[in-house]
Amino acid sequence: HLVESGGGLVQPGGSLRLSCAASENIFSVNAMGWSRQAPGKERELVAAINRDGSTYYEDFAEGRFTISRDGSKNTLYLQMNSLKPDDTAMYYCLARRVTSTQANVDSWGQGTQVTVSS
Repeated sequence: HLVESGGGLVQPGGSLRLSCAASENIFSVNAMGWSRQAPGKERELVAAINRDGSTYYEDFAEGRFTISRDGSKNTLYLQMNSLKPDDTAMYYCLARRVTSTQANVDSWGQGTQVTVSS
């Protein structure tokens, strides 16, 4: 069970920090991440963090967004800086398990809306 928070309305150039509270130990999954979906567009990955702490960012997020986690709170974060109108989207938290047969099993939160507008 994943619950996102922290979205809202922000001006271009501003910052937001998204949080994703998990109901279980976040180190029990293989990876966690953030995806987003803008109106009329497909959902896309933003950033991910593996169990070992290695991170991945899509090109548009590199240098502006930072993914992190707090194991003591079972919470995933996404710090977003220098926000642009194109960042406007619903942001979803993702937890991925890889089964013994190498299948991906994904769990999703309900999302938090980020709107970047002046």
